[in-house]
Amino acid sequence: MAQSVSCNSCAYYEDHIANSTKVAENAGLCRFNPPVTQPEPNARGLWPVVTASDWCGHFSTETRN
Repeated sequence: MAQSVSCNSCAYYEDHIANSTKVAENAGLCRFNPPVTQPEPNARGLWPVVTASDWCGHFSTETRN
């Protein structure tokens, strides 16, 4: 059986609260890249929000040092 390569099985996926302190249904944060900056100078950066079934070329079953 082939392994799923979707975000929810990636080592860099965090499935609890998406940026707004609300739990987003079927969504989480991608922790592979740093947070994305916002257009306002005083705004904090936000982690990209992805759905559990999304995927990308950075998929990893283990975190790398």
